[in-house]
Amino acid sequence: MSYLIIKYVHVIAAVATISGFLLRGYWMLTDSQQLQSRIAKVAPHVVDTVFLAAGVLMVWQLHLKPLQEPWLLAKFSGLAAYILLGTIAIKRGPTKKARTIAFVAAIAVFAYIVGVALARSPLSWLSI
Repeated sequence: MSYLIIKYVHVIAAVATISGFLLRGYWMLTDSQQLQSRIAKVAPHVVDTVFLAAGVLMVWQLHLKPLQEPWLLAKFSGLAAYILLGTIAIKRGPTKKARTIAFVAAIAVFAYIVGVALARSPLSWLSI
C-alpha cells in the first residue's frame, strides 16, 4: 500500500478520533445518555485502532526508529497521555469537575501531538 494512502488514512482517522472525543466529551458535560450507547463505546476503539495502525505502518514504511527520533517519541508519549486523560474525562474521573479538567487537558495534548506531527519536532507548535 502506498505511503500517501496510509498517511491520508492516518489523518482522516485523527480527525475522526478527535471529533468523536469532542462529541463524547459534550455528552459527558451534558449528562447525555448517548454516552452509554453501544456505538459510543465501540466506535472509538475501532477508529483509534485504524489511527494507530496507520501510524505504525508509516513508521515502518519510512524505516524510522521511534527511540532515535525525538519527535516520534514525543508523539507516542503524547498519545499515552491523551489516552490516559481521555479515559479519565469520559469514564474514570471521580467528579464532573475532574472529568472536565481531564477533557480540556486531553484536547490540549491532542493539539500538541498534531503540532509535533506537522513540525517533526518535540517543540510542537513552537517550532513552526
